Amino acid sequence: MTMFDIREGENKELILAGRFDASQVERARGVFLSLNEGKTVDFAQLDYISSAGLGVLLAAQKRLSQRGQSLKLINVNHHIRDVFRFSGFDQIFEIA
Repeated sequence: MTMFDIREGENKELILAGRFDASQVERARGVFLSLNEGKTVDFAQLDYISSAGLGVLLAAQKRLSQRGQSLKLINVNHHIRDVFRFSGFDQIFEIA
């Protein structure tokens, strides 16, 4: 099993799994920067996100918001939700 996986789900959502850290930033950046419209991002299988991972999400959110679009985060576990709250990112992203 890979340490991190990013793939499209059945409903066109992006599914993140494993550990999203600095070693995975380039791969994830490629996926997120290719988005031209709002997207749901499923965190159900994500165990960890580093500040580098947060930076990729923030860059994508800023780019999308210029087009009136956004990322919607779903199935965020308590630990990662706390990371978003402490960083103020819960004010930037819709977390369902």
